[in-house]
Amino acid sequence: MTSSIQLETERLRLVAGNEAIARAEVEDRAEMARLLGVAVPGTWPPPLNDDASMRFFLRFAREHPGDMGYGCWYWLLKPPKKTGSSLLIGNGGFKGLPSEDGTVEAGYSLLEGYQGKGYATEGVRALVAWAFQNSRVRRVIAETVMDAAASQGVLRKNGFELSGEAAAESGAVRFALSRERWVERGGVLDSQGGAPTRGGI
Repeated sequence: MTSSIQLETERLRLVAGNEAIARAEVEDRAEMARLLGVAVPGTWPPPLNDDASMRFFLRFAREHPGDMGYGCWYWLLKPPKKTGSSLLIGNGGFKGLPSEDGTVEAGYSLLEGYQGKGYATEGVRALVAWAFQNSRVRRVIAETVMDAAASQGVLRKNGFELSGEAAAESGAVRFALSRERWVERGGVLDSQGGAPTRGGI
């Protein structure tokens, strides 16, 4: 495993991508599998991820090597037994560093066979907790298409609310979660810098 930033939840291990992993995802899936220590499914990448998005995260990793947590995270499903192998089931993360007003934008996607099982709710919860450990982050936003009920459900379960702001893409809606709202819902700011996580719904 080449990344020093990992998050553990009840069922998932989230690994922050770095330049080596991002480059391998674009150029050499076998190398990507080696770096992550998992098999990369033949159905990779998950929906809405394409060559352009992969290259976006590769560029971010190259330009911000010390801020890899604000790029792509790879989502690994833990084995049912300690002796088993983890599975790469999706990805998610942020679309860059916090803005001047402390906003970061989150996104996530799972391979079809792993949707509807609570993994997205669990992963997003961990990423949000990690982001709010940085005092610069005041708000997390996420956009999804209007008819994506399951995706919107993930956000609502994590405390996001529909925002009155216009979405960047036509046909999308924006949700937002403030640091204050997250703390009201039980979010904990860890003075040691680690982001506590809980199991998914």
